[in-house]
Amino acid sequence: MKDPIHSDITTSRRILKPRRLALLGTVAALGVAVLAASPASKPFGMSSLISPAQATESAATPAGFGDLVSKVKPAVISVRVKIDEDNDKSALLQQNRMNQDEDSPFDQFSRQFGFRFPDGMPRQRHQVITGEGSGFFISADGYAVTNNHVVDHAESVQVTTDDGTIYTAKVVGTDPKTDLALIKVEGKKDFPFVKFSDQKPRIGDWVVAVGNPFGLGGTVTAGIVSASGRDIGNGPYDDFIQIDAPINKGNSGGPAFDMNGNVIGVNTAIYSPSGGSVGIGFDIPASTAKLVVAQLKDKGSVTRGWLGVQVQPVTAEIADSLGLKTARGAIVDTPQDGSPAAKAGIEAGDVITAVNGTAIKDSRDLARTIAGLAPGTSVKLDVIHKGDTKTVTLALGELPNERQAKADDGKTQQTPGTPRLGLSLAPAGEVQGAGQKGVVVTEVDPQGPAAQRGIQTGDVILNVGGKTVASVGDVRSELAQAKSSGKHSVLLQVKSAEATRFVAVPLA
Repeated sequence: MKDPIHSDITTSRRILKPRRLALLGTVAALGVAVLAASPASKPFGMSSLISPAQATESAATPAGFGDLVSKVKPAVISVRVKIDEDNDKSALLQQNRMNQDEDSPFDQFSRQFGFRFPDGMPRQRHQVITGEGSGFFISADGYAVTNNHVVDHAESVQVTTDDGTIYTAKVVGTDPKTDLALIKVEGKKDFPFVKFSDQKPRIGDWVVAVGNPFGLGGTVTAGIVSASGRDIGNGPYDDFIQIDAPINKGNSGGPAFDMNGNVIGVNTAIYSPSGGSVGIGFDIPASTAKLVVAQLKDKGSVTRGWLGVQVQPVTAEIADSLGLKTARGAIVDTPQDGSPAAKAGIEAGDVITAVNGTAIKDSRDLARTIAGLAPGTSVKLDVIHKGDTKTVTLALGELPNERQAKADDGKTQQTPGTPRLGLSLAPAGEVQGAGQKGVVVTEVDPQGPAAQRGIQTGDVILNVGGKTVASVGDVRSELAQAKSSGKHSVLLQVKSAEATRFVAVPLA
């Protein structure tokens, strides 16, 4: 079943979210990340393994982070919000989430670290909910960055600077899709501020996180960059930096710095199986934040390019069924009527392999690439259409706020099976009425490969191996043709109640 996401492009991935993945601000769900490191530390007994060049480099490493912290810490702020429960449905939803059992990934964090209630008592009607997060100034005139989930639906916002001064702030704009927000503090023109880094951090680089954990004010932790390009199921544009610097409750929206004092990311979420520290935190990359913040400052909202397609990743089985040498690119499930893609002639079954000459890894890569381009931008798409490669030029539309694309993870397409499909079929015209196309699945063997690929009773098979089918004989013929041509799997276009998708079913 396909999952809804806010994008014109299906990211084709059902996320099996970890049980303890949470946002960091106290307005939303909270948690911790752990494993600080000291740049001056050295494993005992390892000096004999260090070369002279390494020793020289090690000697040049600073003994601590004091100079860096004194430079950047004044720009980091505490963000405190108030939400009137009676005027905010999301607050009620959050409370409902807190009252559930622990089956939801966010539940325990919500109960432990979520909204604060007076004197620790259960919430009564007409109460004001408060929460805290972090942020940082990006300009001397008071513009500051934080997370969307920190200020979402806030009735009022206050910030506390490093010297303890409290200011009232207003929300300039928010972007739920990337969980970023821009706020503005009036009254001064000489706020200390920091800049976003222009360089992508390397795995293993030092990182220093500054924020307002547990309401303690500017607290500093250090660690390293553990990974990049992480997808945590937050949305179609997930591209998080993973760090191990401890980031805790209230750190949400705070900055993570490189050793030059530039912001490499915005602290947003953590992973924690038990609510305690496990050393896995996630930051929105500076490259993403810069683009989003610039639009929020300019117009208070973010516009994104729109192709108007639902896509899914090209798995090894799909690549084999299409005769492709590599499992790369994004296969189009359905072009939306009237969309730029449909007008340019892109059809279901086409595989988009590159945008403006840059190779596309998978459907999520395509989503991020298109979203990073402005509406109206002319783009060239490299497309494989029925085995032939062609280039399509089109002008991107603007992603409507109300439009949702749906995703399919393709994970049900990975389990090996037998050549037997395990399906009983009937012409759609006979079952669903005259004029209906394809063949209807009337029965599914739960042990068969089709069932393992998510095909269900009531689904309609429209296409087998690139050929339209209208009868059981058509299906058998195309299966035989695919097998005789040496293919290990056959590609089915399947229409369900939710959407149309492609499913690769093994033949051997």
